[in-house]
Amino acid sequence: MMSVAPMRGGTAVQDHVALAEIELCGDLIIAASAAVERLSFDRIDEVLRVSDGDGRDEEEDSAP
Repeated sequence: MMSVAPMRGGTAVQDHVALAEIELCGDLIIAASAAVERLSFDRIDEVLRVSDGDGRDEEEDSAP
C-alpha cells in the first residue's frame, strides 16, 4: 500500500521514509494494545524489525 500526497499543480509526492515510519509506529501500537504487560525491549525490537547488527536473523541464531 502506497500513499501519495497531492500537491498543487496536480503532481504527487511520495515520502517512502515517512510512510515506513508510520507503518512501524502502527505495528508497535498494535503490539502494545494486544499485550497483557509492558512490551519487553526484545519484543519491541522484534516488532520494529531491529536486528543486532550482525546480519543474521534470530531464526538463524537458533539453528544447530
